Amino acid sequence: MSLLNKLKSVPLYLQILFGMLAGIMVGIIALHTGSGRFIEFWIRPWGQVFIKLLQLIAIPLIFISLIKGITGLNDISKFSRMGGKTILIYIGTTLAAVLLGLSMGLLVKPGNLVDHSQMADMQASYYAAAEEQRMVAEQTQEKGPLAFLDEIIPDNIIGAASSNTNMLQIIFFAIFFGIAVLAVAPKKVEPVIRLFDGLNEVILKMVDYIIKISPLGVLALMAGLVVDFGGNAKVFGALAVYALTVIISLLFLAFVFYPVLIHLFSKKKIKEFISTLYPVQLFAFTTSSSAATLPLTLETVEKKLHVSPEVASFVLPVGATINMDGTSCYQTIAVLFIAQVLGIELGIQQLLIIIGMTILSSIGTPSIPGGSYVILALVLTSVGIPAEGLALILGIDRPLDMLRTAVNVTGDAAVATIIDKN
Repeated sequence: MSLLNKLKSVPLYLQILFGMLAGIMVGIIALHTGSGRFIEFWIRPWGQVFIKLLQLIAIPLIFISLIKGITGLNDISKFSRMGGKTILIYIGTTLAAVLLGLSMGLLVKPGNLVDHSQMADMQASYYAAAEEQRMVAEQTQEKGPLAFLDEIIPDNIIGAASSNTNMLQIIFFAIFFGIAVLAVAPKKVEPVIRLFDGLNEVILKMVDYIIKISPLGVLALMAGLVVDFGGNAKVFGALAVYALTVIISLLFLAFVFYPVLIHLFSKKKIKEFISTLYPVQLFAFTTSSSAATLPLTLETVEKKLHVSPEVASFVLPVGATINMDGTSCYQTIAVLFIAQVLGIELGIQQLLIIIGMTILSSIGTPSIPGGSYVILALVLTSVGIPAEGLALILGIDRPLDMLRTAVNVTGDAAVATIIDKN
C-alpha cells in the first residue's frame, strides 16, 4: 500500500514521461524478440481505449465549456464597449498565435525529418485511416467558396453530435445557444446557467479521470508506434526539433509579440511590462493552469501594472476562459508535426479548418493541466489525422504545457493593459 501511495505522489508529468520511456523500451524489446503481434493484440488496445476516452469527452466538453464561457460574459451588458473590444482583441491575438504556429510548422517541417522510406508500411496504414475524411474535404472544395456556411450550420444537432468530425457544427450551436441565453432575462435563465455550471464541474472531473490514466495510455501507444516505426531513431530527432519549434514560437509570443502590442497600444514601457510579469509567468509555468494563476495575475496587473480594478476584474477572468494563445500556437504546430510524420498531406481546406477549429475550440479548452489533449485529439480528427498520432508528442508535452500556460497568462495581462489605456 505504501508503494502505491508513493506512485500516486509522483507528479503526473513524470508519470507520463516514465510511461513514454517504458513504452519505447517495451516496443524495442518486442522488435528484438519478434513479439510484434503481442504488442498489437495485448498492449496497443489500452492506448486505443485512452484515445477513445479523449474523443468521447470532446463534444460534451466543448459544448458545455463554450456555453458556460459565453453565459459567464453577462457583465457585457454593463460594460458593452469594453466587452466587445476585449473579445475582439482576444480573437485577434489568438489568430496571430495560430498563424505563427502555422508558419513555423510549415517552415521548419519537423515531421519531415523522419525517414519516410523506412516507415512506408506504417504511414500507409495511417494514411488509409485518413482517406475518407480527405475525400469529404475534396468534395467540399468542389461545392464552391461559400460551401463552408452550409457545412457549419447543422440541420440536426443530434446528428451533428454523433461524430467528432462535425465539431464546427457543435461550436456553432453552442455559440448560438449561449447568445440566446444572454438575451433572455437573467431570472428566467438562472436555472439553465446553474445546470451548465454543474455539468461543467462534472465534465472537468471526467477529464481529470481520463488524464490520470494517460501514463498507461502513452505507454501502450508508444510501444505500438515503436513497433510501427521499426525502431527508427530519427523519429525522436524529429521530436526534439518539434519541441524546439514550439519553444521558439512561444518565446516569440511572450517576449516579442506581446511587448510590441504594449508598445504600440499602451503607454506602458516594454521593460516594465516584462519584468513585472516574471512572477506570474513562473507561477503559471509551475502550475500549468491559467485558472490557478488568476488570483496572482489579478493582483499583479492591478497593483504593479496599475490597471484599474474594473478592467482587470472583467478582462482577466474572461481571458482565463477564452484566451489560449500559447495553447493555440502549440496545437497548430502539433497537428502539422503529426501529419508530417504520418505522411499525410494537408491541403488549403484542411489548413483553414485547423485555423478555424483552433481559434473556436480555444474558448472551450479547460484551463487545467492536460486539458488541451482533448482539444488536440478533436482538431486532429477534424482534418482526417488519426488521433493515435497524439502518442508522438504526449511524452514531452508537460514542459511545453508549462510554457504555453505562461504565454496564456502573459497574453491576458497584455490585453488588460491595452484595454485600460484605450
